[in-house]
Amino acid sequence: MRWPRRLFGSVRARAALGATLVVALALVVAGAAVLFALRATLTDQAGTQAESAARKVASQLAANVPYRDLEWPDSEDHPVQVVDGDGRVVAVSEDLERISGTGSDQVRPDSAAGGGGSEGDGDEDDDGGKDEGKDGDDSLKPGEIDDDAHFSDGSATVDGDTADYRFAAVEVNVESKGDLTVYAGAPLDTEQSAVATALTAMLIGFPLLLAVIAAVTWLVTRRALRPVDAIRGEMAAITASEDLARRVPEPDTHDEVARLARTTNETLAALEASVERQRRFVADASHELRSPIASLRTQLEVGAAHPELLDVEGAVEDTVRLQELAADLLLLARLDAGEKPGEGRVDVAALAREELSQRAGDRVEVRQRLDGPLEVAGSRGQLARVLGNLVNNAQRHARSQVTVTARAEDGWAVLAVADDGSGVPDAERERIFERFVRLDDARSRDDGGAGLGLAIARDVATGHAGTLTVRQAPSGGALFELRLPLVRPGV
Repeated sequence: MRWPRRLFGSVRARAALGATLVVALALVVAGAAVLFALRATLTDQAGTQAESAARKVASQLAANVPYRDLEWPDSEDHPVQVVDGDGRVVAVSEDLERISGTGSDQVRPDSAAGGGGSEGDGDEDDDGGKDEGKDGDDSLKPGEIDDDAHFSDGSATVDGDTADYRFAAVEVNVESKGDLTVYAGAPLDTEQSAVATALTAMLIGFPLLLAVIAAVTWLVTRRALRPVDAIRGEMAAITASEDLARRVPEPDTHDEVARLARTTNETLAALEASVERQRRFVADASHELRSPIASLRTQLEVGAAHPELLDVEGAVEDTVRLQELAADLLLLARLDAGEKPGEGRVDVAALAREELSQRAGDRVEVRQRLDGPLEVAGSRGQLARVLGNLVNNAQRHARSQVTVTARAEDGWAVLAVADDGSGVPDAERERIFERFVRLDDARSRDDGGAGLGLAIARDVATGHAGTLTVRQAPSGGALFELRLPLVRPGV
């Protein structure tokens, strides 16, 4: 059925159900403990009363009071039975009609034992076949009453009324009768009534208490989750409108819901910035691609109409520029998609030496100070692209020389490219790593490039768990430093 799924699919319902079940379990355990403790306490009280009645009768027997002269306690509250050492009933209290849970179920004195009933049909001269005492350390002496009592549960019928009793058995040694056991009972109706009353109260009160707890938990959880509903509603509206400038409401609290709202807004802000960056990237890429394509088309159209006017060198330059721009855009797309640099090992110093040896026709001289080996983990092709972009950038701004150095420093491989140009202003040292950014807007695209080289270099450095920064070089120009973690020996 769908409605139970919907009901218990709610956090409020699950919280209310969970709290109710936990409290119900606690109430059952606590209620059972209370009932057991109440029953044990009242049973012990009944046992104490029964023992007191049994000792009163035992005291009379120890004083050689004849059976017929015994003073019985209230027979309805304390039925009494006296049994000799052979298990024969020698005396019972008045109006006792039935008994169980004692030494014998007889309710009439056994004539063979020489005992008497409640009317006292025996005398103290009958020794009942017993000696004055028993041999052994545990035997009672004449006139002595055992300090220990034994308890049992049973029932008795007195004057037509049947009830449950707690019986206490007390042994006494009578000089003329030997060992006798006095069984006296105390009614358990108080214990049964109290337990029944407590159980009834629990059966009525516990469901009401659980209903209150479930309702309170539902209401409290509903109020606590109200901001979550507001967040969910706003997120649904943002999804429907695709307006990433909107934000979810942040409750004026310091709990998990408030932190969720703040984190959600931070995520929306980051997503908005990412989408905006992608839009600018697409717009700038379209603009950058439009120029060489338009130039190339113009030249081809002129060449088709007037072959003698075709600028082959210009067409080749535009084609090369278009090819390089397309390669840069594809690399940025792969980096944005999270392409991993791989697990290869690259010696940065050897890489720089090899790449610089293949450069020809540079505008200014490139000096080298390469200390190696400097082994790092990553992609050789991407690191070579970073070095090439940094050297190309330095070549465009240097006056007379470019210096490339490689060294180890505190567990890092440091590859530095410096020039003696005009440098980078402090306020622009982070902006130059943004895509399609040119500090000299008046510079032609042919001389300045598309503004993607440093952005690619920064992204590659980040992908290799490194950094790329710029500061002022000793010669006054710009000093770019690529820092990559060195591979530990044996790893």
